[in-house]
This record gives sequence, C-alpha cells and structure tokens, in this order.
Amino acid sequence: MLNAGVLGAGHLGKIHLRLLNQSEKYNLVGFYDADDENGKKVAAEFGYTYFNSIEALINAVDMVDIVTPTLSHYDCARQAIAKGKHIFIEKPITNTVEEAETLRALVAEYGVKGQVGHVERFNPAFIAVKEQLDSPMFIESHRLAEFNPRGTDVPVVLDLMIHDIDIILSVVKSKVKSISASGVSVISDAPDIANARIEFVNGCVANLTASRISLKNMRKTRFFQKDAYISVDFLEKKCEVVKMKDAPQNPGDFDMILQNAEGIKKQIYFDNPEISDNNAILDELETFAEAINSNTKPIVTLHDGTEALRVATMIINQF
Repeated sequence: MLNAGVLGAGHLGKIHLRLLNQSEKYNLVGFYDADDENGKKVAAEFGYTYFNSIEALINAVDMVDIVTPTLSHYDCARQAIAKGKHIFIEKPITNTVEEAETLRALVAEYGVKGQVGHVERFNPAFIAVKEQLDSPMFIESHRLAEFNPRGTDVPVVLDLMIHDIDIILSVVKSKVKSISASGVSVISDAPDIANARIEFVNGCVANLTASRISLKNMRKTRFFQKDAYISVDFLEKKCEVVKMKDAPQNPGDFDMILQNAEGIKKQIYFDNPEISDNNAILDELETFAEAINSNTKPIVTLHDGTEALRVATMIINQF
C-alpha cells in the first residue's frame, strides 16, 4: 500500500480523504489544510491525522493528493516533487500554462509520477463508449449548472468547461487549428457563461457551452462521426449509440432504412453499451496507484492536464 496524504480539506478534499481511507491501495497517513481551525475540525469529526505543516505531511507519505485552491497547486506540487513524492493534482492542473510546463519538467527530473484529476475520463458512460469513438468530425457539449458560490473565483471555463475540453482532446487526435469564443459575466467578476468553437487541423469542429447560472443541471456531449452518432450524458451516466450500415438486400419489416438522393440505402441500428456503475473519483485515485506500482503511464497525465489548461487559457483570452 502507498502512504498517501491530502493537501486541502475543503468540500472535495474531504471526499478524497474518505475515499483514500477506504481504498485498499492506499494507507491514508493524514492531511494538511491552510485553515488551522478547519483542519482541526475535520480531524476531530472524522479521525484523520492533521499535520500542522505542508512539509511535515509531504515527508510522511509516498503520494501527495493536492486538493487545494488552484492558485496554490503549483507551489504544493513543486514542494512534493522536490521531495521525490508522486502527485495527484486536481483540475485545473495549475493557474498558468507556464506553471504546468514547469511541473512536467520537474516530474521528469525527479522521476516521479503525476496525474491530473479530470474525473470525467472515469465516468462510466464515457468509458462505455470511448472505444467506439473513431475520428469524430463534429462534437457538441453542454455543461450547465445551477448557481453555486463555490468556484466563482475563476472563469466558468476553468470551473466547468475544462472537463469537456479534456474529454474532447483525449478523443480528437489532432492539433488545435483555431479557437473563437465569447463569455458573459452575469453574477461574478469572471464570465459565468461561455461558448467556444474549436477547429482542429484534421477538420473536426467542437462547439462547447458552459454555464453556472442555469435553471437546471446538464452535462451532455454528442459526437458525430462517419456512420455513427454517439451521445454521452455525464450527469445521468447514460449513453446512446446510433450507427448506420449498408442496408441488407431484403430488409425486415421493422428495419429502419434511409435512402439518399443517389439511391444509396443505409440501415439505422441502435447499440446500447453496458454501463458499469463505479465511483469515478475512487477509480482515478486507484488507477494512479496502479500506475505508480507498475511504473506505467497514468491515465490522465500532466501533459493532458497542461494541454487542457492551454486550450482553456486560449478560450479565456478571447473574452
């Protein structure tokens, strides 16, 4: 078992503490929180060991789980890497692309592993269809959330849209060609609703919308590719796959057949992939342990996190 420690005991930090504590792949050593009063409260309520300094916690563990505000990600990670510790770091990886690039260099220099907490990669609905995603040419995503004061210190792009940016970059194996975007601040100082159009070198176009002032929650992405339409509902953990194939010579009475202007006939059929229930946060933490123990590449690398932040920053710079 890997000795693990958590930096940050806020809303998400407490979830990480609970999951690391129940995981069979980690031994939860303890945690640190910059708010001493909150740290002692969490320790008293849940029984976790509270360290009174970052340095003391880092020295006591093999892996540091960084669940602090984004502005402190870089400094926390840098200290952990310099001590030869593996790092799991919540999204966005850092506050700036330059900081992310530095962390990537440091991880390579010190020979440790790093993973970024892009949890939607572990969403069971996405896992169920990702092997069927083959060169989509148009992607549309909507990530809408009801207003919550937590997270409004950053633009909605870094708060919400970055999830979909990472998913799209993991699927589209092509470089970004151009980006156009717009954002509007309604309640916060930073934009609360944003739309971005990303064009890739291979011709794929992705249209992303994110809002944190919606009347309802929605997290859906639709992929359009040759002979297939694939929809992923990240919120409801459902997926839909509609495919087309050449129509049979003698279609059955209930076969759905389309014929285009050239007379070519296609049959529409539905595929319902099996979705296995899981705890996505626990899975991302445990697959990181597996990557450390087997010396293999983490599922969401620091490179992945850096590229998602790079695209997010390009979008924000359009506002």
